Amino acid sequence: MTDPVVQPSAPAAIAGQTVILRPTSAAHVPVFLEILGHPEIARWWGGYDLTRVRRELLGPHCYAIELAGEVVGLIIYREETDPDHRHAAIDLAVHPDHQSQGLGCDAMRTTAQYLFSRGHHRVVIDPAAHNERAIRSCARAGFRPVGVMRNYERSTDGTWHDGLLMDLLADDLG
Repeated sequence: MTDPVVQPSAPAAIAGQTVILRPTSAAHVPVFLEILGHPEIARWWGGYDLTRVRRELLGPHCYAIELAGEVVGLIIYREETDPDHRHAAIDLAVHPDHQSQGLGCDAMRTTAQYLFSRGHHRVVIDPAAHNERAIRSCARAGFRPVGVMRNYERSTDGTWHDGLLMDLLADDLG
């Protein structure tokens, strides 16, 4: 017999050690466009326009990352709810002005803890294999490399690049 996936209602906000994660709303669209349009972010998150932001980044699986009331990034998750394969995947973007402060690490760990409370036992993330900054941040959050996924994701220039699959187990957070 398999354990059912726990599906508590989404909280109004999730507090990390430094950041607050808030459910997204239409008010977040302009700042998300600014973040995703920044050249240092767009190279990894290319192709986000107003329509795509509204379609993909507003809803129950996306949170604004706030620091002292200011939106500094966003984090999204996807859930596999099949009891035999349940896990979740996350992705995030932090504005370059707020990188190297541990905010992404805090947002990842906070989101992972939330997903573990929903019954998942594993959270994955898949930065580009050549995105060293993202890989270091994921490792600081406790994610471990699993393997390289060849030609995993299309770049903004249309070429394919490898992704690094990393995971974090509930037991890894202690």
